[in-house]
Amino acid sequence: MIEVGSVLLHEDVIRENFVCNLNKCKGACCLEGDSGAPLNHDELAILKDIYPKVKPYMTAKGIATIEREGTHVTDFEGDYTTPCVDKNKECAYVTWENGITKCAIEKAYEHGDIDWQKPISCHLYPIRITAYPEFDVLNYDRWSICSPACSFGNELQVKVHEFLKGPLIRKYGEEWYRDLEDFVAGI
Repeated sequence: MIEVGSVLLHEDVIRENFVCNLNKCKGACCLEGDSGAPLNHDELAILKDIYPKVKPYMTAKGIATIEREGTHVTDFEGDYTTPCVDKNKECAYVTWENGITKCAIEKAYEHGDIDWQKPISCHLYPIRITAYPEFDVLNYDRWSICSPACSFGNELQVKVHEFLKGPLIRKYGEEWYRDLEDFVAGI
């Protein structure tokens, strides 16, 4: 593990290559899994607040799911997540463009309707955060559906932390990211 400030990172975050390749995977991470996207407690109120502005970008099935279950749910492990259409299928906030999943929340953000991009767990994927009171632990989540992203990352020689620079700065700040870059440069 690598320590940067109050964050521990698995070494794979700085060693492995990764660049999303939506033309290959079609955004499968928004469609598959044991539950929806993990949510922080502070994101729950945000989702409730922005839902009316996100709703126009959502599919009919996604809207029906939110109307029935709410803007978030508690999964089988007791964690907050986004609701899923048809239980453990696509995230209720999924929308489609040319056969590729997109996030309705992010679409509303891109159109200037809201000022919150999307849940941080989505923005940081394939990094998953385990939060403790004194520190966070960042792990690289390996999943077969991301094989095209690994291949593309290898082709472009882009490390996971480099690909996720924007989301990491969003979560931990620019100074923290500079400290991470300094650590990596010193290896």
